[in-house]
Amino acid sequence: MMADRDADRDAAFLDSIRRIADGVAARDADVVDREASFPSATIDALRGERALSAFVPQRLGGAGVSFAAIAAASFELGRRCGASAMVFAMHQIQVASITRHLEDAPWFEDYLSRLGRDQRLIASATSEVGTGGDLGKSIAAVNQGSAGRVSFEKQAPTVSYGAHADDLLTTLRRAPEAEPGDQVIVLTHSEQNTLEQTGTWDPLGMRGTCSPGYTIRGEAAVEQVLPTPFEKVATQTMVPVSHVLWSHLWLGIATDAFDRARAFVRASAKQRPDQPLPAAVRLSHLLSELSLMRAEVSSGLRAFEEASSDPDRLSTMASVLRFNNLKIAASDQAPRVCQGAMNVCGIVGYKNDTPFSVGRHLRDTMSACLMVANERIHQTNATLLLIAKEV
Repeated sequence: MMADRDADRDAAFLDSIRRIADGVAARDADVVDREASFPSATIDALRGERALSAFVPQRLGGAGVSFAAIAAASFELGRRCGASAMVFAMHQIQVASITRHLEDAPWFEDYLSRLGRDQRLIASATSEVGTGGDLGKSIAAVNQGSAGRVSFEKQAPTVSYGAHADDLLTTLRRAPEAEPGDQVIVLTHSEQNTLEQTGTWDPLGMRGTCSPGYTIRGEAAVEQVLPTPFEKVATQTMVPVSHVLWSHLWLGIATDAFDRARAFVRASAKQRPDQPLPAAVRLSHLLSELSLMRAEVSSGLRAFEEASSDPDRLSTMASVLRFNNLKIAASDQAPRVCQGAMNVCGIVGYKNDTPFSVGRHLRDTMSACLMVANERIHQTNATLLLIAKEV
């Protein structure tokens, strides 16, 4: 019976996500892309359905949906608006990073209850100028103040939707004397931060994520420092969850590009029923590419779910390699599928004002290889492959 209730809860959640994706995100996607504007209407609709706390346990006021449902929601939103899906996925990555590491953290339990009540949006500042894109190193540190207060200042090259978030999750060295890899997470509210924008945001794709750089200055209570070391949070949650959710939203974008190519081929077939259609053959090849991506993304989700019962498994070299490869494979495959869809549709796929346009899809997926750069991941994998006993 409990399994039936869990399945019903997931199904109801995904029904609401599809309604938002089809009715709001799809409607606004082109404007969000063209104007590089934050997808406010979609996020407000998600708040209205209490989707921002969907992964929070029920005992803390959330919906308690499964991780598989969160991944499926990222896919559904990705089919309609890549930027909306990315904001949703990145928020859920932060939620998971807190929810799965609540040992001796009563402030964070109270925070999750508040998140469920107020539907707060969490952004993150994990990258830092001067670290070369290494998530596992920080320059900025937590400074101990008086009366149980802490403060920090961090130079972040990008903070996705930082100006639109209610809260900010920031990685820092544990103390000024700590080593670069001795990191913690600090969660601050918007009124506890000052964000000084240090760059512009006029990118090729994922324009609605609104991700310029900032100098971040924050002050908070010491209880707002998560006790669990960031290294553990990263290996057991943040990194694999990021790769699983990102791969699902990229698959969503690629799937919509394929669907547009198929619609074009069907329309062409109706106009010329007695003529051979080279585009139909290209569509068949494209389906093979999309099927490979679907299989890899599905396999990655299963691997994470199987390992979640024993989180230490996620810290093994074999697990790190598995999820690194998921990210590389999905981020390489998604733009190939979108490029293939454009080849099927021809000029009507290239133009921005047709029902078969896939230009936005291609530009959004081209960002995938840069989100934790694939070349950096390959360098990590190369080192691990020399010493890992299992892959």
